[in-house]
Amino acid sequence: MSLDLNYIEYQLQQRLAYPYQWGKKQNDEWDAYTNFIYRFSDWEAVVVAMKATVDAYNLGKRELFNYAANRWFNFWSAMAVEQIFTEIEGVTPSLNHKDRLVDFNLRGIDFDHKTSVFPKGFKQTLYYSKKHHEELLYWFYKYQSQQQRQHFENRLFVVTYAEDGEHWKLKAEISLLKQCIQKYVSTFDASKLIKLQFKEKEAFSDIIWVVK
Repeated sequence: MSLDLNYIEYQLQQRLAYPYQWGKKQNDEWDAYTNFIYRFSDWEAVVVAMKATVDAYNLGKRELFNYAANRWFNFWSAMAVEQIFTEIEGVTPSLNHKDRLVDFNLRGIDFDHKTSVFPKGFKQTLYYSKKHHEELLYWFYKYQSQQQRQHFENRLFVVTYAEDGEHWKLKAEISLLKQCIQKYVSTFDASKLIKLQFKEKEAFSDIIWVVK
């Protein structure tokens, strides 16, 4: 499936008018309620599906809206980012779409990718974080994606940081994400990847900064 990135950017920006609040931790039950988010890249279509789900299962409107809107926003932004990578010369998409550990191969190295907002939980400044990549990467591997996506394979983190603190909104700026990713790949040097050690396993990782 090839996405129209300009269209996806426009749709994602429709989400920005509403606060980013989860209200509850992700769980299997509510994931099942909101799996319609995978079917609709159009914001208005997903809003219609939200309303139908609220009526069908007698759920709280605000609870369902927050949960579905956030899953939808993160999913379609991630799909756009993955396509950005795989459209670049030297990047090959994973042939096995069911392999959650590999999204693409960059110059001979398999990577998963994740777009992440700058984490409050790291409790450091942007300046410190840029100077201490390794420390932040270990933090990401330890605390992020405790459920389905937790693993210790090679991963590239696209980290968004907004001066106004609304880091999550940069996930909708597909054009900006594309610029930063293309710049990183054009100067990619495998020798500069950070090697992380996890018990009996090692992984190679790095951070692509998206700052505005």
